[in-house]
Amino acid sequence: MRGPHNIWSLIRTGATFERTGAMGVALKAVNAPPQMRLAARVVGWPFKWLGAKGDPTMPPVTRALTAMGPAYIKFGQILSTRPDVVGDELAQQLRVLQDKLPPFDTATAKASFEREIEIAADAAFSEFSEPVAAASIAQVHRARLRSTGRDVAVKILRPGIERAFRRDIDAFYFVANMIERLSPASRRLKPTDVIAHFEGVVMKELDLRLEGAAAAEFAASTADDPGFTVPENHWPLSGRRVLVLDWVGGIPMGDVPALRAAGHDLTSLGERVLQMFLRHALRDGYFHADMHQGNLKVSDSGDIVALDFGIMGRIDEYTRRVYAEILMGFIRKDYRRVAEVHFEAGYVPADRDIDAFAQALRSVGEPIFGMDASQISMAKLLAYLFEVTERFGMETRTELILLQRTMVVVEGVARSLHPNINIWEVAQPVVEDYIRTNVGPRAFARDLAETAKVLARFGPRLPKLAEAAIMAQVDPPQPDPPRRGWHPVAWAALGAAASAAGFAAYLGL
Repeated sequence: MRGPHNIWSLIRTGATFERTGAMGVALKAVNAPPQMRLAARVVGWPFKWLGAKGDPTMPPVTRALTAMGPAYIKFGQILSTRPDVVGDELAQQLRVLQDKLPPFDTATAKASFEREIEIAADAAFSEFSEPVAAASIAQVHRARLRSTGRDVAVKILRPGIERAFRRDIDAFYFVANMIERLSPASRRLKPTDVIAHFEGVVMKELDLRLEGAAAAEFAASTADDPGFTVPENHWPLSGRRVLVLDWVGGIPMGDVPALRAAGHDLTSLGERVLQMFLRHALRDGYFHADMHQGNLKVSDSGDIVALDFGIMGRIDEYTRRVYAEILMGFIRKDYRRVAEVHFEAGYVPADRDIDAFAQALRSVGEPIFGMDASQISMAKLLAYLFEVTERFGMETRTELILLQRTMVVVEGVARSLHPNINIWEVAQPVVEDYIRTNVGPRAFARDLAETAKVLARFGPRLPKLAEAAIMAQVDPPQPDPPRRGWHPVAWAALGAAASAAGFAAYLGL
């Protein structure tokens, strides 16, 4: 499917941007150089008639992205949280992509529910509303359970959404392959791997059973977090294309005037959103990876309510420690340590100059401190970071893509509530708390205890493993006399057993 036929998709994308008037608006919003604007118009204009017309009642860029399909809509959702990149006006226009897209009719939604759950919608619910939110992949209805009278949210996938997403992702693969062939320097960024990662995330989002499981796990890991709520799942009424969760009231986080009118502290909300994301990522290694305004509400009590668990991120303990040390190094302006962490983790090739890399990191970090977010051009900062990574041969870390992307989105949400937020000052207490608990002597002792537990599980097998290793040892013939030594595996097995025994004795086990 990833052949030249995708050229048609690319031509149609450019033509749609031209026909809807989005081309000029988008290039102006990102401050594209005059040469790029001219080239885009010259290339796009002849094919204008091939573009999709879209909904003429929508603003140009929103109209174009909506006309092109769900994957493009997802991209627009990310941009809607970045007014510093695309400008306040365009960010506001794109926000409708989060949960205000044209819905499909209620009769189709009920029929989809009945096919999936094999229960008539009218038998399961005493009330079933018209769509209350419609996004790129699914829409939500408010309903009332006939059995308990409890209000619930019923999420149902759009008809044919799986096929539409595969078509768009197929075109993305084609673009990534072309970039890698035409620009060898771009291969370090692994564009094909990035698209593969995006495909995996999206395919999971298209199975609502996985979202239900994610909601349950996220609720368990955040159960003790004050001021944070995750709705409960109703498993008997949920399936691959249908998800039923408790209905949660409140004000959407994107409705800043309503939040202000209700008396909520916007500054505090902005800081809490950022801190909660960092806490979940560092402490739990499991975080909500689609935290735009459409997936967050503020309850009457001031709690932050998370919705839509189709995209969740997971990072292992070692990566969390690396990430925390990098953040802490920037916060403390210890650029040498930040550079060392990059080298230790293998993010930078070992043959590069660590002092030069530390100096380059300083040139990125220093301009940030002492400034509020409104003074920082994130577009220029990211452009300079790209230059630094290219100079030192850093490759794209696909396991961190979701974390990095979510950090960008969450910062955008926090900034919409608190325009002058300083992300470093807000992040510092969360990162310091994680460092105290997970980096240092206490963490080392805990790691040893975990190692001892793993060895203990194999305890009954260690003697046989050692015996088998010794018996399998065969030395090459020796002239006078043959000497037999212990195989390194035997030493390792016996050493592991001794270490486990010694550590167990130390712990009093």
